[in-house]
Amino acid sequence: MPFVTTADKTELYYNDWGHGRPIVLIHGWPLSSSMWEYQVEGLVEAGFRVVAYDRRGFGKSSQPYSGYDYDTLADDLKVVLDHLELDDAVLVGFSMGGGEVARYMSRHSGERVGKVALVSAVPPYLLKGDDNPDGVDGAIFDQIIEGLRTDRPNFLYSFSKSFFNAGMLNFQISDETRQQFLIEGLKASAKATIDCVKAFGRTDFRQDLRRFDVPTLVIHGDADQTVPIDASGKRVPAMVPGAELKVYPGAPHALTFTDKEKLTADLATFARN
Repeated sequence: MPFVTTADKTELYYNDWGHGRPIVLIHGWPLSSSMWEYQVEGLVEAGFRVVAYDRRGFGKSSQPYSGYDYDTLADDLKVVLDHLELDDAVLVGFSMGGGEVARYMSRHSGERVGKVALVSAVPPYLLKGDDNPDGVDGAIFDQIIEGLRTDRPNFLYSFSKSFFNAGMLNFQISDETRQQFLIEGLKASAKATIDCVKAFGRTDFRQDLRRFDVPTLVIHGDADQTVPIDASGKRVPAMVPGAELKVYPGAPHALTFTDKEKLTADLATFARN
């Protein structure tokens, strides 16, 4: 299997398909690169080289005890880009993965990157505070961590309901899909799963976004119960001049599944133009 090794000897698993302009898919929490299964074929068939890798601690990548801060995760992304010699790449960060993209653009000056897409992503800053009144109450992240420590399988399965807006009028998600979410989530190390909640819940990306100097697309569902659009996607254009915001009306967090065809088409159009 294809792996690339980081400076701290962590092995990152990746897939590399197709030819053409590279699109790098960065997955969300608590999943792996397999979450992109409904986008990969369409993007490859549209003439792109598609790279999807597993974050450290998740999927088939190795599970070190540490390194789940965004500086390290951005450095991991750089290792992938450098190893595969990707240039003029389109970075696509979903949910937590949007944080990797944001930190990479500032920490590594956007090296090798031609465009950026943030999908249901956590930037600019989720944690509510005096200087961030539109954020999410920190108690929510504490409750997630407590749920993971108490009964991780039960918490992840319950969490999947809001991830897909399962049971809502427009989203009758099969139980098998929720089971797949649980299975992928349990492949991750417990330490990584908890530490990443701390990372995406408490990391401020506002200054990172101001370092963006490439075309940027923001895609977000306005019924997202996991990363509310008012705390995230709607705020990005004010910090990234020229960024385009596409709102999917009535859509939940899991756009890669619930709006799979639309998302794939929008990403292909953005990467091509």
